[in-house]
Amino acid sequence: MRISKRGEYGLRALILLAAHTQNNGVMQIKTIAAAERIPVKFLEQILLALKNAGILHSKMGIGGGYSLAKSANEIMLGKIIRILDGPLAPIRCVSQIAYEACNCPDEVTCKLRAVMFDVRTAMTNILDNTSLADIVDGTSSITI
Repeated sequence: MRISKRGEYGLRALILLAAHTQNNGVMQIKTIAAAERIPVKFLEQILLALKNAGILHSKMGIGGGYSLAKSANEIMLGKIIRILDGPLAPIRCVSQIAYEACNCPDEVTCKLRAVMFDVRTAMTNILDNTSLADIVDGTSSITI
């Protein structure tokens, strides 16, 4: 699995919003884009996807902008990446969300599938148990 620019920019924007939530809560898209060096038009698409998925709220007008729809403690990195980039699995035959049968002779005894299953499990354990708040506070409890 490789996180796309869309996924990376989305994570960076949400981490900034999570840090800002402790102060005020609402940030304008231009402020986020400038702070994180993200093209505004690309960031608009990313934040809209996150809003449609229930991660963000938006407010129009003076004093408007984006804010987290939930507490930073409730928003896990795995969910964000799945929204922006799709499944976390390195190959489809080990995906829990987007499973597709592989074309190997025997999926049950496939050695590659067994290793990729372990990779997926390790990634999901970390990403699904690390919140935005963990990143902002530097208190991630995950050890490798």
